[in-house]
Amino acid sequence: MSNETIFSKIIRQEIPAPLLYQDELVTAFRDIQPKAPQHILIVPNKVIPTVNDVCAEDEQALGRLFTVAHKIAKELGIDESGYRLIVNCNRDAGQEVFHLHMHLLGGCGLGPLLLEGLA
Repeated sequence: MSNETIFSKIIRQEIPAPLLYQDELVTAFRDIQPKAPQHILIVPNKVIPTVNDVCAEDEQALGRLFTVAHKIAKELGIDESGYRLIVNCNRDAGQEVFHLHMHLLGGCGLGPLLLEGLA
């Protein structure tokens, strides 16, 4: 698989997208097809195609996904009411972009655990 994804272009700002957070390990931005009032994507800056491709050297970046999710949820005012974090792995799980990413969803009641159309 190529190391070039739409997310890597957003990380480098070759595709303009307002960034909510960026550091040396991860980048966060709004999903262009939101499934909730707040729908943020948090991605490692290194292209990791799927969870199956994670290795020990990725642990710091993947841990950062969670600390950034909490930071953003707090900034959006949804940390107390609740939010959902989702990571899909491969096509049957609905992964469309093969650059590991975490969905942060909130701002409303999210209902059942599985949501149709979340990629």
